[in-house]
Amino acid sequence: MSTSIQTWKVELHLFDHDDSTSADAVLTTHAGTRVHGHGRARRNPADPMVPEIGEELAAARALRHLADRLLETASTDIADLEHTDVHLVR
Repeated sequence: MSTSIQTWKVELHLFDHDDSTSADAVLTTHAGTRVHGHGRARRNPADPMVPEIGEELAAARALRHLADRLLETASTDIADLEHTDVHLVR
């Protein structure tokens, strides 16, 4: 039995704007396929200004979106191979 190790890279870009933060997550596979996810967080004006919290929320949402997009991609790939509808459990 052989073992194969592959490295996929995720870049996370955060953009702060006044009371909101947006994040873009980009996954690049070893074959060069790129999958994108996006997230956003908005600060309630009554809340204290803590940029790290907005960054954490936006990043988490971008990564969750990225994961959903990756599952959709895998589902489509399986459906193409099997010639049938595929519904992966999230």
